[in-house]
Amino acid sequence: MVGDDDLEVLHTGSHWAEGPLYLPAWRQLIWSDIPNDRMLRWDEETGAVGVFRRHAGHTNGNTLDAEGRLITCEQGNRRVTRTEHDGTLTVLADRWQGKRLNSPNDAAVKSDGAVYFSDPDFGITSDYEGHRADSEIGANHVYRIDPVTGGVEVVADGFGAPNGLVFSADERQLFVSDTRAGFIRVFDVRDDGSLSDGEVFAEAAKRPHARFDNLRFDSAGRLWAAAMSDGVHCYDPDGTLIGRLNVPEPVSNLAFGGPKRNRLFITATTSLYSLVTGVRGIHPTGPGRPRWQ
Repeated sequence: MVGDDDLEVLHTGSHWAEGPLYLPAWRQLIWSDIPNDRMLRWDEETGAVGVFRRHAGHTNGNTLDAEGRLITCEQGNRRVTRTEHDGTLTVLADRWQGKRLNSPNDAAVKSDGAVYFSDPDFGITSDYEGHRADSEIGANHVYRIDPVTGGVEVVADGFGAPNGLVFSADERQLFVSDTRAGFIRVFDVRDDGSLSDGEVFAEAAKRPHARFDNLRFDSAGRLWAAAMSDGVHCYDPDGTLIGRLNVPEPVSNLAFGGPKRNRLFITATTSLYSLVTGVRGIHPTGPGRPRWQ
């Protein structure tokens, strides 16, 4: 694959960088600096970095819906929100069966408008990435927000700590990383939006320094995984590890962007890196999206 040989450092100075999302309409990338409770943005034209949102609720994962609205997981506020076109915030989910969520981590939007999100306890185990609290639910699940009713339901359970999630290009499968268990699990998506029981797609135990975080697909169906101290992993559709990208710091998240979607952006501990690759990424919820995504 023809691409850059070296990583480019775009910014450093975060305490724990997560949630990169490329915004084509603005030619900018936004990401979360969780302990500093802010979101940052990098301008592709100028290279300038500034604050996108302060007092952001210790945000983690970010994505877009089909209307170009920002969907954000707020660990500190224990909710999933949508930023409307006028800048106002709409709370999509903050409770399940009357109990407060733990600390939503990552989200993926299906083409029918349903929002799937992971809800580990990372934001309530200490005050570093949120606010220390007891879990009202007592477990860490993956949820679905119904696009019509707004109802919140558990669609997958049995996790140590569900983290990154992404749909396959045809939306027939949902891939979810479990950071504590050391797996990436794959679930079949049924017509009603529910999920199968799931099976293991990849194991971190095969690489002693790997712990999985977020996930993204390229246009050839290869799965790219942030693997903490083991850099970035790339998997064939059959689950075979075909390559690794070494990064100087533990990798939290990654996202494809740029005008051709062939620029890989990587958040790793304190820094934002990028690498122009020989592949193109798809939008985290599939290729059938408006061009501005």
